[in-house]
Amino acid sequence: DPATNTWSAAGSLTTARYYHTAALLPSGQVLVAGGYGSGVLASAELYDAATNTWSAAGSLGAARYYHTATLLPSGQVLIAGGYNLSSGGYLASAERYDRATNTWSAAASLTVARTGHTATLLPSGQVLVAGGFDGSVDLASAELYDPATNTWSAAGSLATARESHTATLLPSGQVLVAGGDGNSGALASAELYDPATNTWSAAGSLTTGRTGHTAARLPSGQVLVAGGVGNNGSALASAELYTPEVIFRDGF
Repeated sequence: DPATNTWSAAGSLTTARYYHTAALLPSGQVLVAGGYGSGVLASAELYDAATNTWSAAGSLGAARYYHTATLLPSGQVLIAGGYNLSSGGYLASAERYDRATNTWSAAASLTVARTGHTATLLPSGQVLVAGGFDGSVDLASAELYDPATNTWSAAGSLATARESHTATLLPSGQVLVAGGDGNSGALASAELYDPATNTWSAAGSLTTGRTGHTAARLPSGQVLVAGGVGNNGSALASAELYTPEVIFRDGF
């Protein structure tokens, strides 16, 4: 509670898990899906802050962890990619959760199986999935999911293949991808995706190469990048601020 700067118990999940996802729903509930516990999990749960309780939210069609979860404009949640050794390892499959019916249904599959990727909801309502690892190499490819047609399409290629990076939607509608793990170790490079042109461009470099970090957009429009692991394998305490260029569109 930021008003009191204190922590309090929030009930317990029905199933212990890690490497799961959490998505805030329009109802104010939080959907927690998949992860790893006593094996790879297909179960999902809903947290209700009003009652401070958890309840079952059906089961994914495929157990997975290291996947992504994205709230769609419809209120449904898109789960994409991830890992499950018993189901072929790196997953291309995707699913949608519908809170109205508390059920899961199959969505079209990614063009490329991946984990350690990012998924970002664009102002258009499409979802940008970028980078990741396919079991053999780090990926530079990116894809766009259109919930209206349930299809994926190419979204250009990053200049640098990467996984465990961050992706942040900027006020301009562009997406900042920063850091991550690449063929040369922890990356300092950053890139911008422009949905208007479906292209990627350089966005300068972080002061410190880092992977497994976090990124948060501030009210100013700047992006705070914090922590992670550097090339020497040590956890980082440093943080950096990215200031985006102001983009004018349609004459404004």
